[in-house]
Amino acid sequence: MTAAAAGSAFVYLDATGWSNPWIETPLALLFFWLLLFGDPRLWAWTGFFLGLFWFHWIGVSFLHYGHPWAIPFVDLAVALTYALLFWILARFAEFLTPHIPRLLQKTFNIQHPTSNIHSSYPKAILLWGMSYIHPFGFDWFKPELTLVHTPFGIDKAHFAALLLALLFFESFLHSVKLKNPQKSLFSLLLSLLFLWLSLAPAKILVLSNDPEGRIALAGTRIPVEAKWNPDNFLREYRTVLEQIDRAIAAGKKAVLLPESVLPVFLNREPRILDVLERRSQKIDIVVGALYSLRGQNRNSAYWFHRGRYQVADKIVLVPFGEANPLPSWAGRWVNAIFFDGAPDYLPARHPTDFHIDGRAYRAAVCYEGTSERLYADRPARILMMSNNGWFTPSIEATLQRLLLEYYSRKYGTTIYHAVNMGPSYVVVNPKDRKSIFQ
Repeated sequence: MTAAAAGSAFVYLDATGWSNPWIETPLALLFFWLLLFGDPRLWAWTGFFLGLFWFHWIGVSFLHYGHPWAIPFVDLAVALTYALLFWILARFAEFLTPHIPRLLQKTFNIQHPTSNIHSSYPKAILLWGMSYIHPFGFDWFKPELTLVHTPFGIDKAHFAALLLALLFFESFLHSVKLKNPQKSLFSLLLSLLFLWLSLAPAKILVLSNDPEGRIALAGTRIPVEAKWNPDNFLREYRTVLEQIDRAIAAGKKAVLLPESVLPVFLNREPRILDVLERRSQKIDIVVGALYSLRGQNRNSAYWFHRGRYQVADKIVLVPFGEANPLPSWAGRWVNAIFFDGAPDYLPARHPTDFHIDGRAYRAAVCYEGTSERLYADRPARILMMSNNGWFTPSIEATLQRLLLEYYSRKYGTTIYHAVNMGPSYVVVNPKDRKSIFQ
């Protein structure tokens, strides 16, 4: 449990306002150290508690679906999934260990391998690649996310250097114990070299408003139960119009509203479309709503511009919540029990960019904004909308923001995020800081 606590502390420190690199850096190093030199039992328990500490909020959503009885079962299923994943990886590392010297001998024609390959080396490789493993398509677990507020880089090259630094430092300690001064000095120098190579400090700015004053972030605070109650629709609709009118009065170029802020299939609402199209003559409007065409439902972002609109459908759907990753027969059973038999949404094939005031902004609807797939071509700016009411109260919103900071550092993207049931904010890419504040 110690490793899981060290690997989860950064989330809870941030959630309670105690985020501090002087605390998070040694805890992250401790987390990796314990995993690199731990046995499969430690890995399994670490995976179990990481599943609980990072993702217990998944069960909270079932409270809003009217199934509070399911929360402990969902939490246990998530924890066991990560426990099994970690145990399999650790066992695989131990299986690989005796084969590595023979592989080196065969590959490089080394007749007498002089060093015994410790299982920590294959564990380091598997730990490095763990962010590519997505149980049921869910990709929020990234070991290097623990480094987001530390002076270490969070991309794969810097992460590899950090793991190598820890491996060589263990070799240094082992050499000192064996009283081998030459090997201990060599190992220490390598450890320091890779530690230096792993450094890439970059302070991310998270601001409550667009620092350039171009885009208004129109957040809302509407509980999920109220949002989908038809009796409240008129009030929600008026709130949207008020937010748009305030942005127009403030001279903004665009206004960004949260996911499903209009809880209707907006393309079937001609009167509402007409009102938004007329207002879009004065300001660009990006609003979240549902989209339906020929019986296929989608969760979308609508961009209203100069009297017309364009729709951006999600390319990455929420596992289980929007698209069931299980076999079709099991998926229908789960949907019937928990989601009133609702059919899965349909994803788009490619992301959509909106061009606002001469700049390209990629549209992202909630979960897909935290997916690596959306950042593959390194978009400069993203307009993201979320409804975090499904997971209130929990640390989900904090973990979501930390992931956005991670992607901003990794891909150089500035992210504008409008949220329901939480604060809206802008994650400023460090490379953009000079141009933004000039």
